[in-house]
Amino acid sequence: MGLASCGSGSSNLFSSSALDLFSTSSKASADTQVAGEPAPDIECPGVSVRTGAATLMVGSKPGEEPSALDLRYQATIVRTARECHVNSGIMTMKVGVEGRVITGPAGGAGTVDVPIRLAVVQEGVNPKTILSRFASVQVVVAGAVDRVPFVHVDPEISFPLPQPVSNIDAYVVYVGFDPAGAQQERRKKPASKPKPRTAPGTNPRQS
Repeated sequence: MGLASCGSGSSNLFSSSALDLFSTSSKASADTQVAGEPAPDIECPGVSVRTGAATLMVGSKPGEEPSALDLRYQATIVRTARECHVNSGIMTMKVGVEGRVITGPAGGAGTVDVPIRLAVVQEGVNPKTILSRFASVQVVVAGAVDRVPFVHVDPEISFPLPQPVSNIDAYVVYVGFDPAGAQQERRKKPASKPKPRTAPGTNPRQS
């Protein structure tokens, strides 16, 4: 299945979605093969919502778990989709995540930054992270009572095929909300450099 349901029915909230355009094939597509060589039959890794990361709750106090009455917004992941393409030993995946943001008792109009983490993991006795990508999706809430859909699509998740290729069956793409990752990304951003000061009584040089 190219489309995995991660919750109950989405009713008319997602009547038209970018995820509807994803391929439903469970196999990776490939460029034209050399004459006489068999076409590849490579599985496209499935997408799974990481345990404990399917719901994001945003309160009035950043960084703190909100109480029931202090809940401003709640985001949930509704469904996912993926496509795979193989070229010269490199698999490129397009992964889509779809969800909704609803207002809570303390909610209102505003903008919600939804932090999403996608990670390709080779499962096994010792799981191995192949790659990890972070994205922040801005969701605009119009009023005190609102329910807003959001979609994030990453079309460039690329990694070398494992050897032997059959090991691709152990690959899983985990998706979920990552508020801790959002804090790390903010710390990575360099602080803006202060403008140089001009000494009192001097004029800046004119070119």
